[in-house]
Amino acid sequence: MELRERYTNEEAWGILSSIDIRGCSAERITDKDTVRDFAQALCKVIDMRPYGEPVVVHFGSGEVEGFSLVQLIETSLISGHFANESNRAFIDIFSCKYYEPEVAANFCLEYFKGTEYTINVQLRK
Repeated sequence: MELRERYTNEEAWGILSSIDIRGCSAERITDKDTVRDFAQALCKVIDMRPYGEPVVVHFGSGEVEGFSLVQLIETSLISGHFANESNRAFIDIFSCKYYEPEVAANFCLEYFKGTEYTINVQLRK
C-alpha cells in the first residue's frame, strides 16, 4: 500500500522522516548561511510554511562537532545536525500535514551534495 494511502487509511496524526546523508560536501555542511538557507528551501520543496526564522548553532567537538538546525513549521518542525568530521547530515522532518518523504530525502541529498542516504519513515498516531 502506498504511503499516502496508509497515512489516510490509518488516520495518522503526522509523519516523521529521519534522513541520514553520507558523503556530504564539507563546504556546504560547515557554512552557516548554507545550513540556514536549507531550512527555507526545504520548506518550499515539501510545501510547508516556516514559523519564524531558523535557529542555527555550531557546537561540540571531535566526532559530534557541527551545526545544529531547528526550523519550526506551522505543522511542527524540521531539525538537523551536521557532523563536520564525518561529512554526514542527520535531518528529521515531522509534520501533521502530509509530504513525500522521498522527495524530501532526494532534495536533502542534492542540497548537501551527499553520495547516499538512508531514510526511516514513521506514521505518528
